[in-house]
Amino acid sequence: MSHNIFSYSFTLLHIDYVKLDDKWNYYNVISPYYRLYYIDEGTGFVSDSSQQLKLEPGCLYLIPSFTTCNLNCDHYLSQYFVQFFEDSADGISLFGNNRRILKCTASQIDILLIKKMLKSNPGRGINRSDNPKIYEREAYYKEYRSLNNVIKPHVQFENQGIILQLISRFLSAGFKVSPQRIIPSKIADTMSYIQLNIHQNITILELAARVNQNQDYFSKQFLIHTGMRPLRYIHEKKIERAQYLIATTNKTFLEITIDTGFSNLAHFSKIFKQIVSLTPGEYRKQIFNIN
Repeated sequence: MSHNIFSYSFTLLHIDYVKLDDKWNYYNVISPYYRLYYIDEGTGFVSDSSQQLKLEPGCLYLIPSFTTCNLNCDHYLSQYFVQFFEDSADGISLFGNNRRILKCTASQIDILLIKKMLKSNPGRGINRSDNPKIYEREAYYKEYRSLNNVIKPHVQFENQGIILQLISRFLSAGFKVSPQRIIPSKIADTMSYIQLNIHQNITILELAARVNQNQDYFSKQFLIHTGMRPLRYIHEKKIERAQYLIATTNKTFLEITIDTGFSNLAHFSKIFKQIVSLTPGEYRKQIFNIN
C-alpha cells in the first residue's frame, strides 16, 4: 500500500449503544456514510445484494457508504454502533472497490476503543428512531456533524485515530484498494474545484482555463492521472451528490437537477441512469421501499 492511503480521513456522525428487538427490520437501506457494528448480545442478520451475514456476539461488521443493505432482528440484539463520513483528497472512496458488508472477529482492543469513543462523545446517539427513513435527513446530518466543531482537539484526534484503527481490521490481504496516484497540483486543484462547485454547470473549457492549459492537453492529463475524462468525473460527482439528496431529502427531481448543476431534468435523468443503472424514480423507490 502506498503512503497515500493516509489521505483518507473520517468524521464521526453517531455513536451509541442500543438494545433492539423484532421492530428492527428495515430493507433496502442505503446511506451516504459508513456503519460499523459491534455485537455483544443476541443475534440478527445483515445482508447486501450478494450475501447474508449473521450478526453474532464478539464480531465487528462494516457497511461502507452507498452499500444497499437489509437490517433484521427476530428477537433480541444489543450492539454498539458507529456511523461516520469519509473524506478523501481525490474523492475516491477507500472502499470504492468493496461496496459489500465486511465481518471480522473483534479483539479486546477493538471493544475498549469503541467504549472509549462512546464515553468521549456523549449525546451522539440518533435519539429519534431506529428507522432510517426517519433519521436519514440532511438537516440531521448537519446537526450532528456540527458537534465535531465544538469538541476538544484531543477528542477530534482520538476519534479519527479510533475510526482508522477499527477500519484497519477490515483491510485484509484480499482487500482491493482503489489505485493511489501521485496527482499533479493542477489536477488535484481541479478535482477540489469540481467538488466545491458541484451545483454549477461546469465546462471542460472553464476547467482548462483555470489552470492555464489547452483544453485537449488538460483532458489528456486529467485522464492519465485520474483514470477518467473530466466530463465523466464531473458527472460521477454530480450523481453521487444527487444520490445523497435523494436519500436524505424530500426534494423533487427538478430541485435536485438544479442543485447538481444540470441544464434540465431530462439530461439529469439520462446521466443518472447511465451511472446508477436506475432512473432517479427507481432509485428513490428502492431506498424508501422499507418494509
